[in-house]
Amino acid sequence: MSRILTEDQMNAFQRDGYLFPLRVMSESDATECYSRFQSVEADCGGALAGPVRYKPHLLITWLNELVRHPNILDAVEDILGPNILCWASSFFNKDAQDPSFVSWHQDSTYWGLSKPEVVTAWVAFTPSQIRNGCMRVMPGTHKFDQVIHNDTSMEHNLLTRGQEVEVDVDESKAVDVELEAGEISLHHVRLIHGSLPNRSKQRRIGYAIRYIPTHVQQLYSNEDSATLVRGDDSFGNFVPEPSPASDMDPEALKFHAKANSVSGQVLYRGSEIQPYFTGKNEIISAR
Repeated sequence: MSRILTEDQMNAFQRDGYLFPLRVMSESDATECYSRFQSVEADCGGALAGPVRYKPHLLITWLNELVRHPNILDAVEDILGPNILCWASSFFNKDAQDPSFVSWHQDSTYWGLSKPEVVTAWVAFTPSQIRNGCMRVMPGTHKFDQVIHNDTSMEHNLLTRGQEVEVDVDESKAVDVELEAGEISLHHVRLIHGSLPNRSKQRRIGYAIRYIPTHVQQLYSNEDSATLVRGDDSFGNFVPEPSPASDMDPEALKFHAKANSVSGQVLYRGSEIQPYFTGKNEIISAR
């Protein structure tokens, strides 16, 4: 028996590869998340960019709590089962009149995971609408095998390698995933999706949380890490991630740097574009 999703919703996810909208928190709680996000930006000296965007749940206590939010996990459990790891999380933020976009792609392309059993919960801190560059999806494409992607050097692409599917995409069939603050969408790791620039005067701030069942493995590193957020882990395929004792705790910063280093080596394997590391092995940017 499902925890939160109806039979129709379960069938829709299996058929289409995505599901939205699901309300997981009130608009006032989402507004509080956005306010806290702005505080993180202020502490980082401006718009959130660079390594703090990736796996920030290892650095920020309230994000570490958010990846464990029971309403999110209830929906994810209906799809993945009771034993769940948070493998990654990242912010996808677009400022007003922001040219940033996301090319058509499958998430699974460079992640190195053994099975396509990955669900992303995309949490809207602000409304995500057509006018400010909401996510767009191609229904049913999660049933494809892994599609060949080309790395691109397109300016303003938010993806790590600027990857884009090497197939024609009929954009007339695309569905716009519009969300109000406090709602989430769920999508399958092989669903072809992307987003357009923000042409509005309103910011679009979304937090993407990547969940996997505990039996999934990382094929390209023995040092990849993940956080157990529900159930039990009898497999031990990932290095367990500690919760931060406080925001930007020195030990948390050290672990986060190592985790980002490992992730970068997996994501950029075989690419002419190599991640740039500091002396602490923290990914700053790609070059």
